[in-house]
Amino acid sequence: MRIGIVVDSTCDLPEAYYQEHNIRILPISIRLGDELLVDKRGSADTARFYRDQLDAKGRDAESIPFSVDQIRSVFLEELVLDYDLVFCITVSGKRSQIFDNATQASFSILKEYQKVRADAGVPGPFSMRVIDSKTLFSGTAVLVCEAVELIRSGANRNAIRLNIDQMIPHICGYMVPEDLGYVRDRGFKKGERKRLSDSMRGLALTVGSALSMHPVIRIHGGEENPATVNRSYEKSVRRLFEHVAGRIRGGHLISRHVCLSYAGDMERVPAMPGYGDLKAAADDKGIKLLVSTMSPTGAINVGAGCLFVAYASENDQFD
Repeated sequence: MRIGIVVDSTCDLPEAYYQEHNIRILPISIRLGDELLVDKRGSADTARFYRDQLDAKGRDAESIPFSVDQIRSVFLEELVLDYDLVFCITVSGKRSQIFDNATQASFSILKEYQKVRADAGVPGPFSMRVIDSKTLFSGTAVLVCEAVELIRSGANRNAIRLNIDQMIPHICGYMVPEDLGYVRDRGFKKGERKRLSDSMRGLALTVGSALSMHPVIRIHGGEENPATVNRSYEKSVRRLFEHVAGRIRGGHLISRHVCLSYAGDMERVPAMPGYGDLKAAADDKGIKLLVSTMSPTGAINVGAGCLFVAYASENDQFD
């Protein structure tokens, strides 16, 4: 059976990983003033976004997920021919319309695929599963990596789905924004589903008016809460990396991957305080540490310089 994976463009994985495992992407459009950026995780467009657009236009940007018809077209034109089963893993349904749109599109896809496959001479049935990751960014990436490993090992469809379902409640994401003022200024937009930037704005106000404070924010179970607050970005980053390294060394992870994304120049990451120890812990325990640029869609919500780290662990509490 040919099994494929589809994600939306907020899933933060390295470009080479997408290519190696042929993971397909549902793009998200971003309206930046008079410009429209289609976030396909292309390296050139992403580099231009961080260089020229985020600081100038990010505060007022609007993200536009693929519609039901657009998702239907992607599947019927490509995926129903390339695969027999597709797992479509989306960003949290509480933060985006993508899960709902993909679910609605699946009804039409499963009714119409037979003629498409028959006309192309592709035998057999097609099926798809739309999964709400209930997390964000690198958190979704952890689920995808675990599914990839199962597919590569030859696991059957039920084992893959069961593993994903069991892991979702244990995905732990931690985020360190560099500029709380940015997320405070993003504000709320009427008529939209509650966005991550809305929650982040509330957290910024909770932390206090002193926007020089830098929280480590825990994302788990669909909620965002401050895990700790420090007076410098560097200290919060170090605390976060120390926490993750400790969870790895203590054998607490139930995922084989830790995924990290950064909203900016990736050359900055290896020099961050505590990163070397985190990488050493992952290498020692055979955990794969995947580092990628945060998607433009993610970055417009959390601002330049935001760091996000995710893994799966039981009974995770910030030290």
